[in-house]
Amino acid sequence: MKLMSIVDGKKELSNLREIDSKTIGAIYDQYFSEVYRYVLYRVGDQTVAEDIASDVFIRLLEAVNQGRSPQTNLKGWLIGTASHVVADHMRKKYRRPEEEVTELLPDLKPGPAFEVDQREQNRAVQSAYTQLTPEQQNVLALRFGQGYSLEETAEFMNKNVNAIKALQFRALAALQRELGEVDYE
Repeated sequence: MKLMSIVDGKKELSNLREIDSKTIGAIYDQYFSEVYRYVLYRVGDQTVAEDIASDVFIRLLEAVNQGRSPQTNLKGWLIGTASHVVADHMRKKYRRPEEEVTELLPDLKPGPAFEVDQREQNRAVQSAYTQLTPEQQNVLALRFGQGYSLEETAEFMNKNVNAIKALQFRALAALQRELGEVDYE
């Protein structure tokens, strides 16, 4: 007999109720990878997915032993059971975190010294920015403050794109000269 006729036919369910080892093996061979993929998609961990998929087939055997085996749709029963086992796993995982946060973990947020340095750098940049010509300030504000493209900046300032490139280059060079005198360390 073909595997499909065993697995998909009525004989499969009747053999399953009688705990026929060949039928159970055929069911496992046919459906394990599908159940595993479903579980893996839900939990994202290969080891956990293997454990849960195996548990689904153990539950199938338990259901057969207790006379509660699937009556019509075996694949639906397996995926439904996998869904329930995944939900149970997720509930346990969220109720009981696997890792506890300790007091010994370093605080990675920037401290007051970093904030003071940032403010000082911002003040230096603002001071250098005020030393630029109004046209240079305008091009930098449009390009970097507003995020305008070269073409948009050129249109706004009534210049051609090459003139904007040159103006931007000169503005950045002047800004760098002004900031070059500042020592941040």
